[in-house]
Amino acid sequence: MARKLQSMRRLEARGIDYKVYEFPADDHYSAEQVAGFVGMPPEQVYKTLVIQPPGGGKPLLVMLAAGRTLDLKLLAAAAGEKKLQMVAHKDAERLTGLKVGGISALALMHKNWPVYIDRPALELDPDYILVSAGERGLQLGLSVKDLIEVTGARVVDVGRE
Repeated sequence: MARKLQSMRRLEARGIDYKVYEFPADDHYSAEQVAGFVGMPPEQVYKTLVIQPPGGGKPLLVMLAAGRTLDLKLLAAAAGEKKLQMVAHKDAERLTGLKVGGISALALMHKNWPVYIDRPALELDPDYILVSAGERGLQLGLSVKDLIEVTGARVVDVGRE
């Protein structure tokens, strides 16, 4: 069993059930690869991206399914920003204190960054999603409803196949 991470403690403090999924932590794997490691459909494994207005400003997090790409224009409109950009891996690690492949909205709640989740998460059947636990090699499985509630994520339509 994995050691207790802050993300796990947050869920337990709220009485939220979750399951830990472990996979090799030796590299940064895509969400599609993680889905293969843990035996889950890619549409249930969500990646967390760090986004920021050009020139700096408060970062935001967006969660979307493996295999989907982010439409930055749609996210900017949903976030009330003129323009947004993906943060480079090294900058994402510097801003979050987490390694790419382990970035997690659950682990970053103390930063009070806005959190968004792509709308298809609401259509998952069963209502179950995997997100990073905040460390490479660990995913947490929980209900979408609980994830949205605990992170305060705003549901938006920002992903594309």
